[in-house]
Order: sequence, then structure tokens, then C-alpha cells
Amino acid sequence: MTSYSNVLKPLHLGFTTIRNRVVMGSMHSGLEDRFYHYPKLAAYLAERAKGGVGLIITGGISPNRQGWLLPMGGTMNSWGDVLNHRLVTHAVHKHGGKILMQILHSGRYGYQPFAVSASPIKSPISPFKPRALSDKQILATIDDYARAAYLAKKAGYDGVEIMGSEGYLLNQFLSRHVNQREDRWGGDIQGRMRLAVEIVKAIRAKVGEKFIICFRLSMLDLVHDGNTMDEVLIVAQALEKAGITLLNTGIGWHEARVPTIVTSVPRAAFVDVTAYVKQHVKIPVIASNRINMPDTAEEIIASGKADMVQMARPFLADPYWVNKTATGRVNEINTCIACNQACLDHTFKNQRASCLVNPRACHETELVYVKTKKPKRIAVVGGGVAGMSAATIAASRGHHVTLFEASHEVGGQFNLAKVVPGKEEFHETIRYFKVQLEKNAVEVRLNTRINREQIEREGFDDVVIATGVVPRPLKIDGADLPQVLSYAEVLRGAEVGHRVAVIGAGGIGFDVSEFLLKPPSQPQPQPLADWQREWGVDPHANYISEGGLAPAEVDLPYRQIFLLQRKTTPLGIGLGKTSGWVHRAQLKKHHVRMMRGVQYKSITQEGLWVEVDGIEQLLRVDTIVVCAGQESVKELMPQDTEHTLAKYHIIGGAKLAGELDAKRAIREGAELAAKL
Repeated sequence: MTSYSNVLKPLHLGFTTIRNRVVMGSMHSGLEDRFYHYPKLAAYLAERAKGGVGLIITGGISPNRQGWLLPMGGTMNSWGDVLNHRLVTHAVHKHGGKILMQILHSGRYGYQPFAVSASPIKSPISPFKPRALSDKQILATIDDYARAAYLAKKAGYDGVEIMGSEGYLLNQFLSRHVNQREDRWGGDIQGRMRLAVEIVKAIRAKVGEKFIICFRLSMLDLVHDGNTMDEVLIVAQALEKAGITLLNTGIGWHEARVPTIVTSVPRAAFVDVTAYVKQHVKIPVIASNRINMPDTAEEIIASGKADMVQMARPFLADPYWVNKTATGRVNEINTCIACNQACLDHTFKNQRASCLVNPRACHETELVYVKTKKPKRIAVVGGGVAGMSAATIAASRGHHVTLFEASHEVGGQFNLAKVVPGKEEFHETIRYFKVQLEKNAVEVRLNTRINREQIEREGFDDVVIATGVVPRPLKIDGADLPQVLSYAEVLRGAEVGHRVAVIGAGGIGFDVSEFLLKPPSQPQPQPLADWQREWGVDPHANYISEGGLAPAEVDLPYRQIFLLQRKTTPLGIGLGKTSGWVHRAQLKKHHVRMMRGVQYKSITQEGLWVEVDGIEQLLRVDTIVVCAGQESVKELMPQDTEHTLAKYHIIGGAKLAGELDAKRAIREGAELAAKL
């Protein structure tokens, strides 16, 4: 027995049973849209089923051409599609899991010229203005949904999920935010919900009773003219009456200006909304958003707030999340840190998804860790994430690995990132790697600054240089004054004044600025009530405000900050597509003065002299923090002409400094370790 008995308990639906209360939620991987990728999609989902998850929901599959997310997107509307999907369903059923196909019509979110919606109102996240569906076209769309569900049943799916949240077509009909129709498909909530209800009825009539129909309902729109909780309950009860089996939670639209899934959002931030809806329906209800560890999931189920918990990105990070939970190995879970860098950022750039902390995700047939038949002695120099990735995977394959780390702890740059407000989840990655180092018997030598002669003397077969980076110093007059600090010194606790200039507006500059906005006594992670107040989210589960929005109340910043960059492009333009806007919004609402096209002239006791648009000015600041890039540490890497006994490899920041890139560092460590 484990302490997670509620989350591991089977869920009986009458005609079928789901083996536990854990759902792998829908997330587009980039493998759904082309038939020749379906063997890879099957391998990706099969590993999650093998890892113990009870119910899997695929990435969105369109019921027709108008519903495509991208041109020629994944569609289920012909018998040819059925054959491809049988690869997927067979792979999941082989390992005892159940799987639903999500039917997703993008509506005005489609990146294609056939986009349609309730009303001809252009989305802020798509270049195409949609056409308003006519009455006849709406009826045809209902038929297309029913046909997609019928074909999904023939393909072996245990059911379908109807996507009715996140601002896609059905959400567009449900909400006044887009639906401005005056016919039977618009007006009050009875008219706006008609399409969703009729689709459920049509699907149920087509597939029969012994087939799961899950509906993902937007329970908190977080956009102006969004639905109230009373309207959400009306829709939920009508969907139940129409014949759905499960009710899933959707939070926010993609265009909402409130973050819902990034790492700064508190864990299970929206579960009380789900719990309130659960009180008003009799069917099982699924909680979602920022649930990533078993303690959180167990508390949700045990307290009766939901019947199941849905996680998507956590199953990219660790396909064996459920099995590790069930066997008391929670400390071995590779935790999703909600960074979005390799999953959603890839998806929105039309790239295949993966995971920063698990580069095998969606690449299971390509990045394979096979036990070695010829164990080697391998030295890994550097205990950052690149080095730990290489060391743990090489050791898991049977090599004898020694990890050398110059400081007193492993973790590298993640030890700096974890103290930034909103990045507390980075602690979990360090914990995971520490456990893996011990589990795989990696010899770890801390406080050890090794040189080439020592490496050669110990007789290693391969040496992995993962020594990372150091901050690039500022080279102007006065840069050696005591008020000039590197970002590393600041994040390690150096004393900083109340007027600060941050030089460099990349990811590190934004992180340091957010770090300095908060007083040292600020609790971490941010309490949910404080987060709701800061972002303008109604804290009441039975909210009466449209979309669940409330006036934001932002605390005064602890310091006055100037964020500067040499480039003339907008600050933060290189940040992640799905999370960068959150960081830009944070600095803006805390009155950080952002300046671009800045030439740095000199530093004096008075402050920082700069030139902007040909005019010199003095920024009267107490402290200057330098975030102007990094330099690789690679002295141990031999030159091409040097003869060495061992074979040397270089990865991560040591190979290429640039902007800190943990995604590349971990991936390079894994790819190298897979080949050694």
C-alpha cells in the first residue's frame, strides 16, 4: 500500500473501468498531423500507457477542414484515417490503458484560410479573419463531429473528448466574447450553448451508450465578456443531460492576459472552480492545470474536489509518473517545471514537441538508451544539468561514471534559477538528478577542480566536458567598482541597493529584474491569494464577474529598476512564445523602466552613464547588475592537435555560451550518453 490510495483507485463508469484516477491530458505533439508520424505517435503514447496512466487523451484532431489548426492538420473524417489511428489505440491498449481521441475544431484560432467561427471577429493569435458559420454550415459541423466520433470508435478508441475550452470553436460559441449572433445559436446562454449540446446528442446517438464522451468545458474564461459561474453550471448540467460521461476542466483562453500554466502559477491554482462545478453535476469531474506531483493530485481526489486529475506536460517529463507513485518512488519522478520551452513553445512554432527535462519525449524511437555491452570508464566534468544528464544516462546504460564538480553542490545554473520568484519548481529538477546520480551509482566528487593531467592519470576512456559558463564581465570605465555585480552574485545573495540598473535584457535580465522586484522576505512560492490579486482573478469559486476577472491589485515594487539593452528591438522579444508575455507584463506593471538602444559609457560613484539616441544621461543608481551574456569555460577541452589518452566530448554551455539554454544542455547530455 502507498499513501496515494485515492489517486490510484479505479474509476468505474458502468460499462468500463479506468484503472486509476490519472488522466494524461491532450496536448498537441506535432505527430498528429501526418500519417507517416503515427508510428512515432504510437510509441510516444505507448510508453505513457506502460508507465501506468489510466486514461490518455490525444492531441486535437479536427472533424473537418475548417477546423484545422494548421493547413492539412490531423483530421478524422475518412476510413483512411481510421487505419492510422489503429496503430495508436492498439499501442495503448497493449499496456492496459484507455484512450480518447480529442475532437478539436480550432474556429478562429486556425492558422489557415478556411477558419470559421460564431461571428466574423478576428482572433489576436491568428492572421486569418474567420467567416461566420451559417445555420446550414452549423448543422453540417454537428454531423462532422458525430462522424469523427463514429470513426474514432471504429479506430479502437474508448471514447472521445470534445474540446470546448481554451478559446476554440465551441468556446467561441459559448461566450459573448466572440458570439454576437442573434439567431438560435447566439443570444443568451441557452442559445450560445446549443451547438455544444447538439454535438453531444449527435455523437451519443451515433456511438451508443458504451462509449466515453468527455467534454472539456471552460470553467473560467479569463477574458472580457466571458461566462459567469452561473452560466458555466447551466452548460455543465445541459451537457450531462445530453449524455456526456466525463466533464473535464478547461481554464482560460489562449488569448487571455492571465497566465494559467506557466511555472509562476501556483500548483492547482484553479481546483476550487472545478470543485464548485462538481457539486452541481452527478458525473465524474476532472481537475486540471498546474498539477505535477502526487501529493497535489492525492489531496484533490481525497478532499472530493474532483474525481480525476489531468496532467499533460508532466507526462512529457516522466512517462512513468503513475508507476513511480504506486511503488513509493515519488522522489524519482522527473517533475514538469512548467517552463513550456520544448513543449508549447515548439507547438506554437509548428515544431515537434519534446520536454526540457526529458528530451526523449516524442522522440522515443530515435533517442534510445540501450544497455552497453562494453562498459567504459567515463569522466564528466561539471555538475550542471548538462553534466548530470550525461552522467546519469551513461551510468544507467552500464558505464562506470565519475562526476567532478568544482563547487559544493550539483545543479549549476539551476541553483541560480530556483531562487527567482515563480521558478521554485527548478528545485525539483535538481532533486531528480541527485536521486538519479545515487540510483545509478555515479561517483560524485564535489569541491573538486580537476585538471587535464589528473584526468589522464586516472585512465578514463571518455571525458565529457560540461563545465558550463561564467558571466561575461562589463568592459567600460568603472566596471570594477564595488557597486557593479554579476547576475550570479545577485542571485547568490549579494547586497543590492534600492535603485538598480540591470544591463542586458535577455532571459537572465528579466529573471534578475523579477528577483529584485520582491523583498527578500517575500514567501516562496507566492501564495495563491496573492497571485490571484496580482493578476486580477476572482478568488471566489462561484464568481459572478464575467470571465472570472477582477481588478488587479499590484504591490509597489521593492526597488526602482532600469532594464537596459544595446539592441534597438523590443525588450524580451527573444523570450519564449508562450511565457515571454508573462515576464514582460510582470515588469511593466511593476513600473520597471525598459530602455533599448543604450550605449554604456562609464560607471561612477554617481551611477551609470549611458547614451540613448545620441544624448548622454546619468542613471542615478546604487547598484549595476551585469546580465550581458556568458563565456564558455572550456580550458579542459584539448585542441585538435593535442594528443590525449581519453576521447573528449564537449556539451552544454561549455560548447556554446550564448543565452543560457538548459533545453539544449540536457538534450546534448542525453544524446551523447546514448552513443557512448
